[in-house]
Amino acid sequence: MKKSEILFSDELREYILSTLREEEALRRLRIETSKDQNAIWQIPPEQGQFLSFLIKLLGAKKALEIGTYTGYSALCVALALPDDGKVITCDISEDFTNIGRRYWQEACVAHKIDLRIARALDTLAALIASGEAGTFDFVFIDADKVNYDHYYEKSLTLLRPGGIIAIDNVLLFGSVIDPNLLDDELRARITDEDIRVVRTLNEKIKQDSRIDETMLPLADGLTLVRKR
Repeated sequence: MKKSEILFSDELREYILSTLREEEALRRLRIETSKDQNAIWQIPPEQGQFLSFLIKLLGAKKALEIGTYTGYSALCVALALPDDGKVITCDISEDFTNIGRRYWQEACVAHKIDLRIARALDTLAALIASGEAGTFDFVFIDADKVNYDHYYEKSLTLLRPGGIIAIDNVLLFGSVIDPNLLDDELRARITDEDIRVVRTLNEKIKQDSRIDETMLPLADGLTLVRKR
């Protein structure tokens, strides 16, 4: 068997999860979110720990998140930031983000999280207009796929040289190579336009001379981009 052919059985995944360090507030937020009909939007705990590791590796103090949902990834980032660090997180839902607010308070990191309820493109444009281009250490993109290219370009503008963008769902559950791999539930959520945009962005990033990049087969595919 080649390493590329390893399949993660339920037992092997449970073993991986058993090795993770997950704060109690994170664990309880993840469990609460898992009961929501949109729980597929939540990143898995191994991805959350990976994002936390990246934050610490970068020595990041200023982060940006596009797509909050119930706030699990924002909490992962905030816990990894120093006490004077800040993550701006963008979403349009008060209902979902209010779930996260409780756990941010419980974990004593609410002062590090600046939630902006508005269209993410508007928030990003406002940050650029206010002179914050080139000031962010880290960006996590995990929102509506049809705007991924716009989020990528604005994130590059906001990112400092040497900073990292992490882009989630770059495999779209395999639909980037074959839409027929989607089951009925996923097919109702992922449009042909989503697939086209993500495919196009994946190819664009591969050719982009402004950055260094790597795509990881983590969760639903995670691309890391380092601004040159």
